[in-house]
Order: sequence, then C-alpha cells, then structure tokens
Amino acid sequence: MIGNKFTTFYHKADDTFSIGVFAYQLNFLIEEHKKKYGPSPILFLCIGSDRVTGDCLGPLIGYKLSNIQEFLHVPIFGTLQAPVHAINLKDTLHTIKMEYQNPLIIAIDASIGDNSHIGYITLSNRSLRPGLGVEKDLPEVGHITITGIVGDECNFHSSFLHHTPLSLVMSLADCIFYGLSRFFGYDKWKLPL
Repeated sequence: MIGNKFTTFYHKADDTFSIGVFAYQLNFLIEEHKKKYGPSPILFLCIGSDRVTGDCLGPLIGYKLSNIQEFLHVPIFGTLQAPVHAINLKDTLHTIKMEYQNPLIIAIDASIGDNSHIGYITLSNRSLRPGLGVEKDLPEVGHITITGIVGDECNFHSSFLHHTPLSLVMSLADCIFYGLSRFFGYDKWKLPL
C-alpha cells in the first residue's frame, strides 16, 4: 500500500507489452514498500494448479523462474513440479513464516476480471485472495501481486478454467517472466525456457 492508496498497473500481454515499463513499475512498488516497512528479502509465491489450464499461470512462472534461480538468488514457492494451491497454501504460508523473517512476498496468480481486460497483466501493491473466483475461502497473500486475467468475472464459472486457451496463459506467463527477468537484470531473458 502506498500511503493509504492502492496502485494497480495494467499491461496488455501482446506485442505492445514493455518489459522495461513493467520492471520500472515493479521497482517503484518495491521501493515504496521499503520506505514504509524497511528492507525485506524478496520471495515469490506462485499460486495455482498444474492440472487446470486457466489456473496454471502461477506454476508456469514459478517453473520459468526456477530455471534461472541460480542467478536470482530469490526463494520461489510454487512451480509445475511443486505447485502451491488451495490444498497446501496455508501450510506453505506457515513454512514461509517459519523460514523467512519479514519477507516481501510477490504473489503471482491467474485471475478473472472485466471482459475487456482478459489477456491483461496487473501489477499491484494490493494483496490477493487466491481461489476467490472459484469460491474458496483462502487467506490473503502478497505485499505486491501480479495477476494474469484469464476470464470474465460476469460470465465466469469454474469449469471455464478447464477451457482457457493455453496460448493465452503462455502469453501472460512469458510477459510476466520477461518483465521479472528485466527487473533482476537477467541478460539472457530472450532464451527460450
């Protein structure tokens, strides 16, 4: 939260997506968090299921980030091999609390939104409520959140997540990964992962 306000940036995941702008905005949110709470180690919490196309954004990004973890030196929770989802989220949050002192959690998840925002990425200093779109009662997570909008909240039913085009999810995942790579100064981000 910046002052008493939340800030949310929107990015279209297409050819106009700017990894530089995304990285700059992420840096801005992190610096604002540091001003308010002091320096904190960054940690990624990538939420979702590897079994549902519309909900695999988090694990896909976790997988991509884990491939360059030697460079990032940042803990990553939630990958394709070990997803963080409704069943194990509370246990994962407990593990984070026990192992890390006051980390700045960047939470990443798929979301639903306005029909005109499908295919957009949000970057915000607002926490997110995973599972809200499928009526799961899970705790709020993240100091900074990144979401990829995969469905329309007005016409949404949980079964739609199974029919979300993989191309949409991959486009969102690639843009987010490239933006995060730029933020961390990873100079080989154009290599396919």
